Formats: sequence, C-alpha cells, structure tokens
Amino acid sequence: MKTLKIGLIGTGFMGKAHAIAFNAAPSVFELPAKPVCELLADVDLATAESRARAWGFARATDDWRALVEDSEVDVVDICAPNFLHKEMALAAIAAGKHVYAEKPLALSSADADEMVAAAEKAGVKTLVGFNYIRNSATQLARQIVASGEIGELIHFRGRHNEDYLLDPEKPHDWHTQRATAGAGALGDVGSHILNMAEFLTGQRIAEVCGQLQTAIPTRLKADGSGMAAVENDDQAQAMLRFDQGLIGNIETSRVAAGRKMGLAYTLTGTKGAIVFDQERMSELQLYRHGDAPGRRGFTTLFAGPEHPDYASFSPAPGHGLGYNDQKIIEVRDLVEGIINHRPLYPDFREAARVNRLIDAIERSDQSGQWVIV
Repeated sequence: MKTLKIGLIGTGFMGKAHAIAFNAAPSVFELPAKPVCELLADVDLATAESRARAWGFARATDDWRALVEDSEVDVVDICAPNFLHKEMALAAIAAGKHVYAEKPLALSSADADEMVAAAEKAGVKTLVGFNYIRNSATQLARQIVASGEIGELIHFRGRHNEDYLLDPEKPHDWHTQRATAGAGALGDVGSHILNMAEFLTGQRIAEVCGQLQTAIPTRLKADGSGMAAVENDDQAQAMLRFDQGLIGNIETSRVAAGRKMGLAYTLTGTKGAIVFDQERMSELQLYRHGDAPGRRGFTTLFAGPEHPDYASFSPAPGHGLGYNDQKIIEVRDLVEGIINHRPLYPDFREAARVNRLIDAIERSDQSGQWVIV
C-alpha cells in the first residue's frame, strides 16, 4: 500500500488532534494511501520525543526546518501559532512538500496571497483546517440548501462565540498580541463562521460593515512583570452583503460567558429555514413552511448513516460524532486529494479569502463604513 509520510509541527491541542486523525483515519476509511506519522517537531526536544512516543511518530526533532527539509517527509502539517504559518509554509513549499495548515492561514491577506502564489507555482497540494464544515449535520444543511428545499436563501446569520478569555486574570499569550496572532477573536474563531457562511450558501461575501471591541483592554504579562495592552479584538460583529443578493450577519467572541463551542447558524429561505448549533453537533433543526397549518414548526433531524460520512463512524442515527471525527474526515480528504490528484477544499486560495474578509471587517471598523471585499 502507498504511504504518505507526515511531518507534524506543534504538540499542543491542535497537534494532538491531527495526530489522532492520522492514526485513526485508516481504520475509519478505505484510503488510497496510509498516512504514516514520521517526524514530530516541537521547540522543546524532550516534549517532542515524549509526544512522538505517545502519538506513534517514528522520530522527533526540535528544529522545524530540519523537518521541512527531511527527505522522508511528504506532507508538512503546521499546527504552530499564526505568526509562524507563512515562514513554515513557504519553506515546505520550496522543499516540494504538500502542506496541511491550521487556520487562519496567515496574519494578513497579503501574507496569505504570497502563500497561495508559492503553492500554485510549485504545484503542491494544500489544505487548511476549517474542520467544522466536515460535520455530517452541516454537510446535510448544505445539501438541503443546494436542493432548493427551503427555497431561495434570503438571510444568513452566523456566530462563533466562546469564553476562553473571559477571565480578566488570565495572562497574555500569543493569541492576544497583534504580531503573533493578527486578529483576535475574529481570526481565531470568527474565521470559521466566515468560511462556513460561503460554504453553506454557495455565495461570496461581497461587502462587509464591521465593528470590533477589546472588552478586556489589559492583561498580566506572561512573565508576570506587569500589565500590558491587549492588541486585538475580544469580540466582533459584521453585517454582510453577498454577491447574489443574500444579506446576513456574523458575530464572534472569545469572552462570551457560557459559550464553550458556540458555533451556530440560521439559514432562512423563502420556503423554510435551517438552524444548527455545534454544541449539539449531530442535530439539525429544519422548518418547512409548506407543511399544513397547525403542523408548522422546527423538526429535529439527527445525523445518521444516510448523511455524508456518518456511516463510517456509526451505523445508527442519534449516536453522534465528535470533534476529532471531523479531523479524521479532513485527513481522509487530504490523503485522497494528494493521491488521486483531486482539488482540496479549503485550499490555500480559499483560506486566503477568509483572510481578505477578516482584513475587510477590520478596515470597516476603522473607517465606520461598508468595505468592498
């Protein structure tokens, strides 16, 4: 059987999620090649070695550049902080490697465009980890919209709210600094709902009118030496105009009390509506206005084996999928795209659109005006 040897950079939460997916995917799907965990990189060698043993990697290193240049590595997987994405990706592309990277793709749309140009010139495959679009219930929502069952779309409402930085006593880390994170909540979690908006509707966001706020303006420095300003947004909202006439809005926050995984959306059409909340990720609420009077109301649909990819995990509806299952599906797509020479979604070009949307919302906040994307 063919193999794809993986070089993974980063041993945090996302690195672990990717490692789990690489190891599990061959047991869940019939793949055209087996992903092999070849080399794991972390700035601390002891950590890299320990987690390489735990996650099934053959080797470990404290030098990401050595990983990129390693002749045994076919795919470079970037699970490092945002400010490192561009340098790591460009090095991997120059070495002829396929690149799998976490979102957001880059600190800015200019950096993202540079990464797109390099990847397309080199002819390597790229994939960016907007994993929530791979949930079976969301795939079902997209199918319902495309089928016309809820009519012509007239409104999209999306949110991705969490509370991981609600505590004002939580000190700075790389997420709160402009140089290392770029945008704040808008880039970290808002990027997901921006990608989701275009994925579900099949339309492009053409104009935005945004508002950003830093709710906790100062935090303790990471070394405890005093307070320092938070340099990016804690929460953001934007009105949207799409290229085919649809209107909508999004909101995103990292200080939304009580919201742990608050990605949600409502799609309203001329014949019905869809409501989804990732905290109940295997359920979809569907309203059909054509139902008889007295019978109209939202119906709960459970993701099941009739829906995309669900049957590979469970033979029965109601049992549900989990976060890591979305990453397993993502790895399946990565392997199939590389081996079978298929387009990958979202690739660097598609992810760069999200960076352009983020930049446009920030510019709108600064100008107080609508901005064309």
